[in-house]
Amino acid sequence: MKNLEENFKLAKKQDRRGQKALYEMFSAKMLAISNSYVNNLHDAEDILMNSFFICFSKIDECREWKSFQFWLRKIVVNNSINFIRKNKNILYTDVEINAIGNVYEDWEEIEEINMEEIFSKMPDGYRLIFNLYVFEEKKHHEIAEILNISEGTSKSQLSKSKKWIADFLKQKKDEQQYAK
Repeated sequence: MKNLEENFKLAKKQDRRGQKALYEMFSAKMLAISNSYVNNLHDAEDILMNSFFICFSKIDECREWKSFQFWLRKIVVNNSINFIRKNKNILYTDVEINAIGNVYEDWEEIEEINMEEIFSKMPDGYRLIFNLYVFEEKKHHEIAEILNISEGTSKSQLSKSKKWIADFLKQKKDEQQYAK
């Protein structure tokens, strides 16, 4: 990243030019991350602004410029999760599901996979667990602790989210075949 180190050092001195440059470097990516959790662009924008405010007010806690992007991502993810906790009632069912395994094997047969469409239509609970497990690489016990749910619920919701994605993709495949 061009000038990341320089802008990081300026931002640590509360220099507005350095802060603006960091915002411009990372805002689009962090907005996409937040939106993948909350599924509402307006809310994601609010979370993004709050995250950058926290970032710049606590930037001394980030010791190295090389870890800045990961540190900022953690702030965005945590703020997104906190937003969901406060503003959305997500119901988790604690149903045991056998391991689904590879739920959809015909990925290559689908002409186009639009992840944004998938996440916009996926139920909130599934999307939250899926994001934490797949993108944030959290373990089930960590997810359970973060969301104040049981480890079994985390596993169940992940399995359900995978099945939901498989069903969604199968439906897309069927639609594409029907259109031909």
